[in-house]
Amino acid sequence: MGEYRPAGNTNAAVALLAGSLLSQSTVQLQNLPPTTHTFAMLETASGLGCHIQWHSDDGAMMAEIRGGHWSSQTLPRYASERYAGTLLFLAPLLCNHERVCIELDLPLRRIRTHLAALRELGLVEEAAGGQIWLRRRHWAEHSLILNEPSVTGTALLLMLAAQLGEKTTLENAACEPHIQELGRLLGQMGAEIEGLGTNRLVIWGKRALGGARATVGPDHIEAGSVAAIAALSGGEVRMPLVRSADMRMIAQVFAQLGLQMHLADEELIVPRQESPAASLREEDIDTEIETSTWPGFPSDLVAIATVIATQLPRSTLIHERLYDNHLFFVDRLNAMGAQIVLCDPHRALVVGAQALHGVYLDSPDIRAGLGMVAAALIAQGETVMDNAQVIEQQFAGTLDQLTALGADIEQE
Repeated sequence: MGEYRPAGNTNAAVALLAGSLLSQSTVQLQNLPPTTHTFAMLETASGLGCHIQWHSDDGAMMAEIRGGHWSSQTLPRYASERYAGTLLFLAPLLCNHERVCIELDLPLRRIRTHLAALRELGLVEEAAGGQIWLRRRHWAEHSLILNEPSVTGTALLLMLAAQLGEKTTLENAACEPHIQELGRLLGQMGAEIEGLGTNRLVIWGKRALGGARATVGPDHIEAGSVAAIAALSGGEVRMPLVRSADMRMIAQVFAQLGLQMHLADEELIVPRQESPAASLREEDIDTEIETSTWPGFPSDLVAIATVIATQLPRSTLIHERLYDNHLFFVDRLNAMGAQIVLCDPHRALVVGAQALHGVYLDSPDIRAGLGMVAAALIAQGETVMDNAQVIEQQFAGTLDQLTALGADIEQE
């Protein structure tokens, strides 16, 4: 049985990096994944004058961060052009300056939820033409309800409330593992947060936040993807240091698709199995796989679930409830021999038991990237995946670890 160690969660890493900059004391972060997105956050913060030192630590990264030294009151357009996650710097930037400007390389409608909450808090002066002007203000007590449980919106409001508010209640909040990690870090730094892991958060802020030390947790999306790849390929794998609580819904949905995973303590084991079809249960015939907000089945695993469905002796309806562009990878699977009908932007009907064959894939979508890797590994013949480096934006070293486990992958 091979061993696979998921890297730190990139989404958690970028949130913790932004949260660390609220303090003028040193915050130490361990197990940062060396992904393109992590480097984009580190380099953007350094370019804005923040004090950041980082180095590699056994394949992962460790960083020491201290905010309060911003050389600019503007988050420039090139930052969001490189990576939209740099929008999270809005919080520490505003907490350190009376008035700030955020230049965006994305339409304002993309951050409608964030803007509505910021306006309600009285922080927005003007938003137009790709720019948002904000003015810092403190509040004694405020209650907010988000019009959708946005992860980025929740992270922004958590950080702002931790320093600008005395008491803030946030309802319909996101509660993904990376939001919980950010909340725990802010708690170490001096804020008090009640309700982590639920969609109702109460935050008691503190004007001067202190230092802290945190370790980025393992990426549950990477762990689930690799578990599926191992099972589909007829392999077996052990993953230590996986948070079982983050994997429960993933394991439940994969079981409906015939994939077996065992969770014990902080470890995930994928036993060798003949095929997904061999493990299907009678009650799981004609199953609908549906994504949802956390703790539901994650949207970022919809591609890998669709690949599994192509191998089942039945039809499966994939319902992507959250986003209207996360199913557009199905044309690539159809080119490989799958039979998938895209009913509308949110639903795809997969006709199972289809043998896949190798093709040329022009460019894998970052969210569908590991799903395409899974399809390529079970397909007959060679698959050439162009621009595969986009996988490294979110997942660090995954292809190298799969190769070490026996996957036939050549990187150029």
